[in-house]
This record gives sequence, C-alpha cells and structure tokens, in this order.
Amino acid sequence: MRRAFEFGGGRVLLGPDGGPISFEHAADPGRIYLLDEAAAAWHGPDHYWGTGFVITPEGAGRWQAASDIDWRDDGVTVRHRPRPELDLTVVRRVAGERFTESYTWTNVGEAEAQLTSLAVNVPIRDVYDAAVSSLARSCHAHIFTGGAWSWILAEPMSATPPLLGVIVREGDLWAYSIESRNTHTSSDNRGHIVVHPTDHARNPEAFGGQPILTLAPGASYTLTWELGWYDSREAFLAATDAPAEFPDLTAPLGSAVPVELAEGTRMVAAGGETHGVKYVELERDGRRSRTAVAHLAPTRDLVEARVERILNEHRPVERPEPERFAFLPVDTRTGLRQTENAWADWSDGAERVGMAVLLQQARLQNWGDAAAIDDALLGFARFARERLIQADGSIRRSSRPGNEPLRLYNTPWLAHFFVDQFELYGDVADLELAATLLESSYALGVADHLSIGHPEAVVATATALQHRGDAARADSLREALIGHTRRFVDRGTDLPAHEVKYEQSMVAPLVSLLATGYELRPDERVLAALRTSLGWLRAFGGPQPHVRLRDVGIRHWDGYWFGIDRQWGDTFPHYWSVLTAIALRQLPEELKTEENQRAADAIFAANLVDFSPAGDATCAFLLPSCVDGRPAYRADPLANDQDWALALLLRSTAACSLSRRAVATGPT
Repeated sequence: MRRAFEFGGGRVLLGPDGGPISFEHAADPGRIYLLDEAAAAWHGPDHYWGTGFVITPEGAGRWQAASDIDWRDDGVTVRHRPRPELDLTVVRRVAGERFTESYTWTNVGEAEAQLTSLAVNVPIRDVYDAAVSSLARSCHAHIFTGGAWSWILAEPMSATPPLLGVIVREGDLWAYSIESRNTHTSSDNRGHIVVHPTDHARNPEAFGGQPILTLAPGASYTLTWELGWYDSREAFLAATDAPAEFPDLTAPLGSAVPVELAEGTRMVAAGGETHGVKYVELERDGRRSRTAVAHLAPTRDLVEARVERILNEHRPVERPEPERFAFLPVDTRTGLRQTENAWADWSDGAERVGMAVLLQQARLQNWGDAAAIDDALLGFARFARERLIQADGSIRRSSRPGNEPLRLYNTPWLAHFFVDQFELYGDVADLELAATLLESSYALGVADHLSIGHPEAVVATATALQHRGDAARADSLREALIGHTRRFVDRGTDLPAHEVKYEQSMVAPLVSLLATGYELRPDERVLAALRTSLGWLRAFGGPQPHVRLRDVGIRHWDGYWFGIDRQWGDTFPHYWSVLTAIALRQLPEELKTEENQRAADAIFAANLVDFSPAGDATCAFLLPSCVDGRPAYRADPLANDQDWALALLLRSTAACSLSRRAVATGPT
C-alpha cells in the first residue's frame, strides 16, 4: 500500500498511513533523503515524516497512525486526534514542480486551547557512514526556523544536485529540536530532526523566545510548506521569498549589521549594542520573522581577556612541576578547574594545547602581559617535553600514565607549538623537536590520516628549517607532504575513518592538504581533486541567515565529549569550524572567489560569540531547543578546548596563508 507521486523530476513515496517514507530523484538514484529502518535501525514509525506531538496545559499527545485517510489522484488527506480537544488534518498534494503539505490543528473542544509545544518530524538522513557511503547516499540538513521565514534544505553531502528544499508558506517555525541523540546513536548520526511552530513548554527562551498558540473553540492553526527539487543553493534561496538579506551577520560594536529589507518588510527590533548575539525582528504582511546577528568586541580585547583567564584559572598550580604548567578545563559557574575523571577530553593534553597556542599567538602580536605569558609558555614546553612526548615521537593525550591508542591528531598541534616557540625565543632545540615530531608522524602512519593542522605544521617547520640553512631536511618534509597529497588524490572518496567516520574536520584538513601540496608542486590532478573536495567542505555549512549557522560546519557530538553537561546535539558554532575558514584562505588563486573568502571571514567572526569581553568562554553552544527532551539552546558551562578558534584566527591572519610562505623558499 505504498503510492508514488511525481513532482519536479522526482517523486515522493507515501506509506499506508499517507505519510512520506522516501523522496527519490532519477538524477541521484542512490541518494537516501530520509531515514529508513534498512539504513538506520534506530529509526522507526514514531519518527516518520509528519508524525509529531503537542503539549498543552491540560496534557500532551502524539500522532502517528491515521484515524481517517482519503486517497486522491494527486495526493492524500489524513486525520489524527492527538488530544481529545484537538483535531489534526494533513493535506498532501502534488502539483507540477511542487509537493505541498498543510497541517491544520483545530480546537474541537468547548474551551480555549493553548498549544505550548507543537512538533513535526522531518527525518532527513543526516548520517555519517564511511566517506564513500556518506558522499553517495547521505544529506546535510540545513535548518532555519525564523518564524514566517523558515526553511529546511537537504543537501547531498557530495554537493551535487538535486537538493531537496522545504519552504514554509503559511504559519511559522520558531525552533527545531533533535531526538534519538545518545550513546546508542553516538557521533555518526545527527538524530531525528523535529521542527516546531512553538516549543514554549520545554524551552520558552529558545531562539529568542517561543510563542504560545491560543485557539478559541472552533479555531485552527495551519502550517503549510512546499517541497521542491533544486539545482543549487542559489536557486533554492531565490525561491524562499526572503523578507530581508544580510550581506554580513556580524559588525563591530558601535556599527550596525547591514540589512537589505525586501519591499513591504519593516524592522521591528534590532537588538542591543553589547558584545554577542542579538535578535532581529522583522514583519511583512502581518507575519513575523526573526534571525540572529552579532555585535563583536575588538578581537584584541577578547584575546587579552581570555589570555588573562587562562593564566589565572586554567593552570593547575596545585600540582608539582612540570604538571603545574599544563592547562585544564574550568567550570565557569564556579571557577573550579575540572579534573580529568578518566575522561580523555578533559585531560591536560590533546585539545587543551589550544590554550598554549593562544598564549603564543598573543605573544607574537605583543598582546597581553609578556612576562607572564613567557613564563607560562616556557613552563608548558617543559611539561610537553617531559610528560606528553614519547620516545617514538607519538604524543600522549594526558600526562597520566596508562595504555591508550595512538592519536595522530596530537602531533601537529605540538609540532607547530614548538616551531612557534622557536620563532619566539630562538632555541634551535625547539625547531629540531618540531621537525622530529613531524618525521615521526610519517613513520607512525600520518600519510593515511587527515590530521588537523598537519599541512600547516609541515610548512611552518620546513620554512623555519630553510631559513636556518637546513635545506635538505626542509625539502624532505615538503616531499613527504607532496607524497601525502598524492596519496589522497589517489584515494578519491575513500577517505579513512577517524574518530568520526566522516566529518567536517576530516574534509577541511583534506582541502588544506591538497591546497598546500598544489602550492608546493602544481599538478592538474591535485587541482581537480581540490575542486571536488572544496564542494564537499562547503556543503557542511549551510546558507542560513543566522550568525551561528551560516557557513558554519555541522557538528553534533562535541557537547557530549567536551562539555560538562554531557549533552549530544548540534553545536553551533564549534571552534573546529574555523578549519573551513583556514582551508578557504589557503586555496590557490584558481579557486579563490569573493564569496568563499567572505565565508572564511564570516566563520572566524561567528566563533567570537563563544567568548566574552570578561574572558569567559564555552566549549559548546547547544543550538536545538531540546535534545531528547532535555532543554538546550544554551552554552555548556565548561571552558575547555574552544581557544583554538582564537588561536587559529590569529595564526591564520598573521600568516595570510602558511602555504604561500613555503612557495617562496622551496622546495629546492
């Protein structure tokens, strides 16, 4: 009892209860736009497209199986009764290029009804299988719940058309939430996406505030959206009939965020003038919309405040030397340093190296207390040498002894730290150590790994070696990187799985690797691979007109691994999103465009919202209104690994592109 309805060159397959169970298009027959049980065992009827729930002061209810169904040649009408006083009629129709759904909730009771949460499931298959499968089958779900100005875009992870777009035409969406995000689904699944005309009952302040929908007896509320196939993001965005355009979503304090209002749109509110996220309220034709922008304090102010906090709060001064020179996470609610607690992502190594790197970058800019920073950096260098670096050149995640798997991510972070130590203090032993660590990483298998920061570390170290007169060692490192590049050109879509099977922080290092390798030795095969992988990278970040979302790569596990609240769910922005910005800045001139360089700047700027002028920071802002029913849309209280965002902004800006420096000096 499944029925297919054609629209716009594709089709929707409706199940026995009249709800969509798949969307298919002949141009990409292997793409799975919606979750299904065959590909995701954790998906089931409770989360089929169009199912949902309602919460009222009198109680709550869900809908799934239809109480009545009326099939027609162009679609279906189904009815549900989620509450005794609430009727739901869903009308699904195809007409030419579009498939339209209308959800109408009617108060059939004798008293006024208040809908304090209303939810509709839209289970887009945003799943990270192995890279080959993800690129061939999965989609990124880009979600914008801006009231009347709301839409969802299911974009193939391959960045190839067709894209499936959902545009709200009647009613509003004010929030989205995520379900099925837990240790069972883990890091490779984004979960079930749920959109809300309101989620007031569970998180009234989410997304700038959630309304209460009040229905008099006999009154109705209707949500209508249309689905279509699109050849590009630009074509989709043109169809959304946006009430405004935001060329930039950030502005310095004291300046207005630029906005271009469509005809008939007026700005109701534009937020305040303090550092951070502000909501912009719009109105057109009696319908309200909302988005978020940010006013930003000067970068130097944010960096110097953060450096002071790191020096005063993040160093475990209670420990003996050299452990007292490490850096630890801090619970910002109390100022208490967080011990490791057998949790690798709270250790005194690995990502916490970002705090030392931020101190270095501030020192290179002559920002902050030079004497205090010097003392901290020299102490951390000693700690890293004695407690983190092992005899074979591998890097421990923690100073605590114990068995742990090899983690190649750690090596370029420390190698680049030591080459920057050499730049600051001139100790040749630091440069020698940086080179040794990178050479060891190749012996340990890095040529089959997409390590964050590895190409940049190789270039910086080789450049320093060249300037010291050690051209042979510099050339050897560059040749290893060129071989590394060619190895990944040959792999195509068969990227090796790392801690997550496929993710933005694999593809951004891939783009950086290919861009750096191409600059060192131009090759048309490398350029072709770079052009393709650039599409994969840009697909991670959506085009939403929201400062936390536009261009920022999707990540949906970091709150659990790095936060103190252990909460899964979309983290926007996450500091590793700046890896996309770095990769875009490294592109050769053949691929650079005004648009992708704008995106690089925007990603760096967006990450500044996770820092305050007082030096506070958060490792994860959980964007959904709720995750598995737990309120989110808040910052995790732990200041942990987020300082990479500031550190890499300074390093990337100062270098412009580290790969360019390598071209001028080699290989010989």
